[in-house]
Amino acid sequence: MLELKQEGGRRWLGDGSMQLPLAEFGECRGRYQGSVFLLASGPSAGGFPLARYADWPVIAMNGSIVRCVDQKITPFFYICDDPGFVRDRPDLACLGARSATHLAMSLNCFQALHRHDPTLLPGRANVFLLERVNRRHGMAVLSDRSYAWSVRRDPDLICGFSLLRRKTNRIGFSRNMSKGYFGGRTIPYAATQLACHLGFSQVFIIGMDLNKSIGRFYETGTAALPSSLDEDFEDYILPSFRIVAEKVSPRFPLRLFNLSPDSRLPASVVPKVEPTQLDALLEAEMAATGGKHLRVSS
Repeated sequence: MLELKQEGGRRWLGDGSMQLPLAEFGECRGRYQGSVFLLASGPSAGGFPLARYADWPVIAMNGSIVRCVDQKITPFFYICDDPGFVRDRPDLACLGARSATHLAMSLNCFQALHRHDPTLLPGRANVFLLERVNRRHGMAVLSDRSYAWSVRRDPDLICGFSLLRRKTNRIGFSRNMSKGYFGGRTIPYAATQLACHLGFSQVFIIGMDLNKSIGRFYETGTAALPSSLDEDFEDYILPSFRIVAEKVSPRFPLRLFNLSPDSRLPASVVPKVEPTQLDALLEAEMAATGGKHLRVSS
């Protein structure tokens, strides 16, 4: 069993026969600037011309790695926090882990990946551990209400709080992945927090259709994995992105844009942009930087 080990400020994953050093999120906070694409798995991602925007970094997640491979794009990050996905689609999880420059997964995903292919992780560089807020390894777990109250003055953790409704205390946004992230019941929300942590200020989300009935672009019929989008949308997904619109973007340099024209998320929460608008936003960014793509801060 792959386990998390820690000694003298160092952390690694090990199973007795190998040690995999972990990179820490604190080392890459705010290192990047400009625009980033988040590639989700809704059907609209299948038709997006990803190769046209190959000069910009892409954060892939779960099965969306298929589109990166098809378009010959090396993802900047590949992320996954669903061990069920790794168990049910290990081929895609392995593809993401091999293809991306940086790899970020939850511990149970790493464990499932290592069980499937013990040769994949040894020697792999740029590996990060995804940890949810109030579930970080080695730290006491508080009740949702107590945790929300404890971080109410932390500028890195924008969180709801309610004495009456438990779900409100589970919804928030992390600007610092070293302190954990909020799940939001959809992996693009974790990717949004990662993009903010890294320093990107303009985030374009591809394939965030959030419609259970139309599935994912890379699977059909009986091969399609189950989804809880309908059950989670009103209580978790919509309120999570609403926090970004109402409490994060007005205070911090983070703008989200939805490239899915038929996304279930209303444009009042995440503005929807068409291809011509996308190009105009990217051209304006390049003009402001003398024609250069903003990447690593100097």
